Amino acid sequence: MRKSFYQYLMTQRNPNSGDPIAHFAEAAFFDQQFPKQEKNYEKLSEYLELNASYLPSMDIFDQAFHHYRESEAHFS
Repeated sequence: MRKSFYQYLMTQRNPNSGDPIAHFAEAAFFDQQFPKQEKNYEKLSEYLELNASYLPSMDIFDQAFHHYRESEAHFS
């Protein structure tokens, strides 16, 4: 079974990292409304655009989602 984007993102958490994706993951961890079961790019993107003031650029989400898709391709 394919994991959700949130599950993937939590593997990127590292509060001591300077990596923007690690910062995104850390902030998403504290976002109680984050769609934790979602796998769909458009739905996640819409949520983040409307609700994630902690995300300084949607480019960070795009990069993270790209890595998520790549990681999932290895398990298909």
